[in-house]
Amino acid sequence: MEYLNAKHFDDPVPEPLKDIYDADAYRKSQDYKKENYRFGIFSSSFQTGVVLLFFFLKGFAYLDSWVRNLSDNTLIISMLYIGILVFLSDMVHIPFSYYHTFVIEEKYGFNKTSHKTFWADKLKSWLLMLILGGVLLFAVIWFYEKTGRYFWLYTWALVGVFAVFMNMFYANLIVPLFNKQKALEEGDLKNALEALAQKSGFRLDNIYVIDGSKRSTKANAYFTGMGPKKRIVLYDTLISDLEIDEIVGVLAHEIGHYKHKHTYYHLLLSLLSTGVTLYILSLFIDSPVLSNALGVVAPSFHIGIIAFSILYSPISSITGLFVHKLSRKFEYQADAFAKENYKAEYLISALKKLAKNTFSNLTPHPLYVAVHYSHPTLLQRILRLSEV
Repeated sequence: MEYLNAKHFDDPVPEPLKDIYDADAYRKSQDYKKENYRFGIFSSSFQTGVVLLFFFLKGFAYLDSWVRNLSDNTLIISMLYIGILVFLSDMVHIPFSYYHTFVIEEKYGFNKTSHKTFWADKLKSWLLMLILGGVLLFAVIWFYEKTGRYFWLYTWALVGVFAVFMNMFYANLIVPLFNKQKALEEGDLKNALEALAQKSGFRLDNIYVIDGSKRSTKANAYFTGMGPKKRIVLYDTLISDLEIDEIVGVLAHEIGHYKHKHTYYHLLLSLLSTGVTLYILSLFIDSPVLSNALGVVAPSFHIGIIAFSILYSPISSITGLFVHKLSRKFEYQADAFAKENYKAEYLISALKKLAKNTFSNLTPHPLYVAVHYSHPTLLQRILRLSEV
């Protein structure tokens, strides 16, 4: 699919999108996509090769034997095993992340991340993974040891509570660790946004601006939170790149997501998917066949988790097709809301500017869109917005 998609990089720009780029800018956007394609193929192939090498050299079995020499406590053994694998996986990924940020993104003028910020982000991510991930993993293993195969029910309940909590408080607890947020200042923009909110019956108490320019020139806006904790977040790059009417058009789209309850649908769908996955996991977690496949004689929670994650990945890719299809439907609904409650022309103008400023792919392969895109293509959205 990556190859099929790359073959369309040089396709002619569709007529409704021809005003986005001049010839030089479009050629630069094509170079950017091609470089990312080659880099993606190399990095994914290398990382897959590392996993296969680890597999064939009995690395899973060796690590299991090593952590068992450190402790007799099965809970500690499982936590160490999974924690070490997660850390090693991240270490393999770091050089590619560094190269993409400081070579490719820098070359095309997108990167604003300093080396200090890059490494600070990495350390903070490790700490969060150690604290939050460690607590959750401890609870799941404890559930397994106390309830056996019924651990999936308790884990599902825990994940549900955690997901709701994070939906409500992510912007207050996690985002400030990485970015500064401040309330949108009084002025023409805030007045225009509040006028739209009032017209569309949306209570807008919290409009925040986030310092996205700290890391990239790319712009974004998103809706987050639930109930009294809901907020609209605008990147400072969005405010600098777009006119006021265009920003209001983007906000109308975000309000559309709220009005159609997309946040709740996504949360519910995620919880249902998690429940099904955990139930299937419970059927195979202590399978000798899976442990033997990784070269380990005795079944254990950590070996079962790793083997299951390898086997389940193609199934999750298939379920992802339906999730992405539903997500694209939600985007159309949010666009329709923006069209009905504001002016489609301003959202179209905003989408075109955002596409230009990020070198978005204007001619993706349909199969690639179906598998990977959570949003409709720019052409599809503009055609839908332009309908009378």
